[in-house]
Amino acid sequence: MVRRLEHLEEIFAGIRGTVRAVDRSALGSEEPGYPRSPFTTLISCLLSLRTKDEVTAVASRKLLSRYPTPEKLAEVSEEEICGLIYPVGFYKTKAKRIREISRTLLEKYHGQVPRDFDELLSLNGVGRKTANIVMVFGFHAHGYLPIDSHCHEISNRLGWVRTKSPEETEEALKKVLPEEYWDEFNELFVRFGQIVCVPVSPFCSRCPVSTYCPRVGVTHHR
Repeated sequence: MVRRLEHLEEIFAGIRGTVRAVDRSALGSEEPGYPRSPFTTLISCLLSLRTKDEVTAVASRKLLSRYPTPEKLAEVSEEEICGLIYPVGFYKTKAKRIREISRTLLEKYHGQVPRDFDELLSLNGVGRKTANIVMVFGFHAHGYLPIDSHCHEISNRLGWVRTKSPEETEEALKKVLPEEYWDEFNELFVRFGQIVCVPVSPFCSRCPVSTYCPRVGVTHHR
């Protein structure tokens, strides 16, 4: 028998309200400065890996406002891409990978990002988190659950899962979290993990869902 998570409506309402109150742009109202598409979603997500959000936003805007399609990016030199995306983490590796993926899309997929999850995973450098984000935010598809470190950590603190990696969390959450919550889960929990349920010493004193949270694994909090 599948375990039923309690107080989901209250928890999501509390997190949703906090996120909106702190930053009205957190739920997608802020324009990124480049065309929204499955391709720009893919490239922006690749840039975000092991990089702070504010650095990713600037790098994505600089690169994708100039080169928002695989046709344009495939012709750009790695050196120019490096200059546009620096100082994202591993920027040289990412520049090479972005160019390679752009060419692969042109050669194998007629310049389109594949709308198949397994095909996305076949692209060099694309893992489950990136593929899920492209499906949800690029294609607006349902039935996918992107999990990053914030989503993983908060789900464990709430006692929803007991997992050691985002990949394990994705698999475990899909068994207990009703699908009606999947579409907004990543965006809400990532932002909430940035402003309240931060990785080190979370702000439990101002958490809207502290009543429902057992604080699993939390040793210090504010």
